[in-house]
Amino acid sequence: MPNKRSQFESAVTPYLDAAYNLARWLTGHDEDAEDVVQEALLRAFKFFDGFRGGDSRAWLLTIVRHTAYTWLRQNRAALILSLDEELRADPLIDDAEDRLMASLDQQALHQAIAALPIAFREVIILHDLEGLAYKEIATIANIPIGTVMSRLARARKHLYHALAQTQSIDRPRREQSEKTS
Repeated sequence: MPNKRSQFESAVTPYLDAAYNLARWLTGHDEDAEDVVQEALLRAFKFFDGFRGGDSRAWLLTIVRHTAYTWLRQNRAALILSLDEELRADPLIDDAEDRLMASLDQQALHQAIAALPIAFREVIILHDLEGLAYKEIATIANIPIGTVMSRLARARKHLYHALAQTQSIDRPRREQSEKTS
């Protein structure tokens, strides 16, 4: 019979990237996310005897979410996010100018997500980036499924408007530079 440690590792190891991703978006910093995930793993291990099977991803992400919110309350009066990730060049884009434009678009998306209220940001991350179903998100966030769907719709609307503003601001400059070349 496997011991507690090996059972725990097999239950959570496949979801460590998802745990870090959620913590990163909630805290806004790599180092803070690492701290949150480490604390969440300690909590999860401590209470692993209470885990009765089922969806270990949802169970772990619930603990990460609670740990992140606790960490934020303890360490920050206001959530300040910075985009310190290096944008990777898309190998399918050959032209340097196209790469720059794709990079700016990706940066605009990251900034728009980071600017969302945290309740909207977490449903976007859990659904669109982590691929969780509404029911799983409802379990993790301890909210009704209807609230998940509403927050997701509102988050997408905010993102659409933020990105549309960015595009309308950037587009005339791009078109003008194309006319002068």
